[in-house]
Amino acid sequence: MGVFDFLGTVGAKIFGKGKKEAEAIEDLINKDLPGKIQNLKAEFNNGTVSLSGVCDTYATREKAILLAGNVTGVTKVDDDKLTSPPKEEQTQFYTVVSGDSLSKIAKKLMGDGNKWPKIFEANKEVIKNPDLIYPGQQLRIPKV
Repeated sequence: MGVFDFLGTVGAKIFGKGKKEAEAIEDLINKDLPGKIQNLKAEFNNGTVSLSGVCDTYATREKAILLAGNVTGVTKVDDDKLTSPPKEEQTQFYTVVSGDSLSKIAKKLMGDGNKWPKIFEANKEVIKNPDLIYPGQQLRIPKV
């Protein structure tokens, strides 16, 4: 897929808790996507995370990118060494802006605010509470 840009000033605060950045990112991804990526390895250098490993699905690959990128201190995610089967569903990435809610995003991108649970389901590894999204966060938007 390539290199993805993230804000770096928003997201999960996982650094500085006794682990190196790469190890903290690997732990985060393995915790939220248990057993879905074989031989996962993360490298961290000046805000850029490089991921490698073998994903069970393309959706897992996208979720790993978002998990790594939605971390405070991460500005880019490079997934060139992360492999997966071909893309099985049409998705797009969306960056949350101030005033957004899942229902507003669903209305804007899916034509129906009541489809917000589909966005939540596609991002449950990144969004723990559907009422708590923040500007700058990137989400997967499934095609309906």
